[in-house]
Amino acid sequence: MAATTYVVLLRGVNLGPHRRVTAAELRQAAADAGLDDARTHANSGNLVAVAPERATDVADRVSDALEHVTGTRVQAVALSLNRLVDVVAANPFRAAARTDPSRLQVHVGAERVDEVGIARLDLGNRGRELFAVAAGVLFVHYVDGIGRSRVTTDATDRAAGTWTTARNWNTVTRLLTMARQSATVP
Repeated sequence: MAATTYVVLLRGVNLGPHRRVTAAELRQAAADAGLDDARTHANSGNLVAVAPERATDVADRVSDALEHVTGTRVQAVALSLNRLVDVVAANPFRAAARTDPSRLQVHVGAERVDEVGIARLDLGNRGRELFAVAAGVLFVHYVDGIGRSRVTTDATDRAAGTWTTARNWNTVTRLLTMARQSATVP
């Protein structure tokens, strides 16, 4: 099977004093999981690596190896380079991507996001957040900032029908650049 470049996103790490995962631990877990060319971005659970496996296998293997390295089970989702290209191309908030990228988040789930559930969340939301589902992921433009939003992770996950992990647009595009670089390295 040919090797594929993946972006692996950890859920809920390095947000406070608990569930700490260093970049070095994440790279070690990737190596232990049999991934090649493992590189991290920031210290927030972002990994780019190459593997011959399907994306679900990659996420599971990284989670298993990370538990062995840190003693903590961490959920992960893996996107192939091609899938990440599709997600970026599907962005329905192009103006926000240009002018307000830190407030535009992409929520990627273990499963495809439920469009109907997100539509219900959107209709019941009293805030100014803008929601859209495209390419199986949730895009949210937090117009007033994420810190001011009353939309919780639990509410988003319930509406999505799956747990999600979110990255702002700056991070998503940086991970795409890194993944493209990995794909071109011989």
